[in-house]
Amino acid sequence: MLKKTKILCTIGPSSSSKETIAAMVKAGMNGVRINTAYGDFSQYNSIIDNVREIADLPVVFDVKGPEIRLNVVERRNVNKGEILKVGFGAGPISFSHDFYGQIECNDIIYIDNGKIKARVIEKADSVIDLLFMSPGIIDDGKGVNVPNKKLSIPTFRKEDSKFVDYALEKGIDYFALSFVRNAKDIEIWRSQIGNFEGGVLAKIENFEGVENFDEILDAADGIMVARGDLGVEIEPEKVPLVQKSIILKCNQNGKPVITATEMLESMIYNPNPTRAEVSDVANAILDGTDTIMLSGETAIGKHPVDAVEMMSKISLETEKAVKNTVEDVAFMTISDAISKAIQRICQNMHIDKVITLTRSGYTAKMIARLKIQQPILAVTPKLKTKRQLELVFGVIPIQMDYQTESDRILAVTNKLRSMKYIQGNETVLFTSAVRTTMEHASNSIEIHRLKNVEFNPKSS
Repeated sequence: MLKKTKILCTIGPSSSSKETIAAMVKAGMNGVRINTAYGDFSQYNSIIDNVREIADLPVVFDVKGPEIRLNVVERRNVNKGEILKVGFGAGPISFSHDFYGQIECNDIIYIDNGKIKARVIEKADSVIDLLFMSPGIIDDGKGVNVPNKKLSIPTFRKEDSKFVDYALEKGIDYFALSFVRNAKDIEIWRSQIGNFEGGVLAKIENFEGVENFDEILDAADGIMVARGDLGVEIEPEKVPLVQKSIILKCNQNGKPVITATEMLESMIYNPNPTRAEVSDVANAILDGTDTIMLSGETAIGKHPVDAVEMMSKISLETEKAVKNTVEDVAFMTISDAISKAIQRICQNMHIDKVITLTRSGYTAKMIARLKIQQPILAVTPKLKTKRQLELVFGVIPIQMDYQTESDRILAVTNKLRSMKYIQGNETVLFTSAVRTTMEHASNSIEIHRLKNVEFNPKSS
């Protein structure tokens, strides 16, 4: 049975070897995430080279954006009631951004996805005294949250230019931008990435991102619901409904959506997840997410391959109950109209597979959001499009140059039959753009019983 939900895995010390990556691909991994809050370029090189050697998967480069992290010279334990001095950019413990002028005494600061709670009890000379209200481990790179504060932190820092240069050099497929607050954050990032052909994913993980979600959705190529920080920045009981709302809006607009953070958190240490974690993953799939993501489970966990296998099992079982939630409203584009017509045909006629010829991947995304039962074969001449579609629900992306063919449908049919993607006894629906140079304008539908289509192996 074909797994439709895509699985994105964070690669780290536990999973960076070729053997482990190969096992994760076999278990159902569809894409890899590199968290630039950790590691260095030599490590990123090794990960990307290993991935590319094993499978042609998309690489998501998760960059800091306007987020705050700890700079810690020496890892240490802190006890409840302990007081530490924390600076801004300097000292044994400091914050990665200077928000000294915007923090006040009695403000609450959370560290490491809310695991550690501290209160500001004094501030002087660009240093604050933090009273720790819970124990924990202070370590370099741990995330910091200051709830209900609009901090003037820059979207793009000078040091971020090295990540852009690296992404261009290595052919990264997506940037995931942390702590996106509004559409301007996306626009500023795009203005700095020049000729980058990949997509920009907006991570929703603070109250400003939730407040301004509609404009962020318009500006981004996809969304990540980063529930760890989100559950610290807003009340945790609000996260489930926020998640449902975000996924619904992404589906409505044909934008890929990734549900992330703590999905199988207990598998960092244990070979099996809790029942609640299994339900959490299943509910994200039922909500309509395209991709489910593993973070620490595969980056530093003891059971990275088992975690992917469990995600695959949950996906295959849950997908039986997935239903379309897209409202049937006025058509946004020609491809929107075509995708809804395809959904209706697939409901009322025996169709084995849907094949879309797509340059940008837009039509494939528009069809996929409708959660049709049939596999969607997205045939594209662009490698970048092929990789990006690997993270879209129900889509099997295939790179193929069909643009020079006089009969593109026939040429694609011949090639796909020779590659065993389609069989002679199947009924297949094709969609493509005919006599137009417009973007997002797949404007034709053809339905063929393949046994009646001329098949010429030599043309493949």
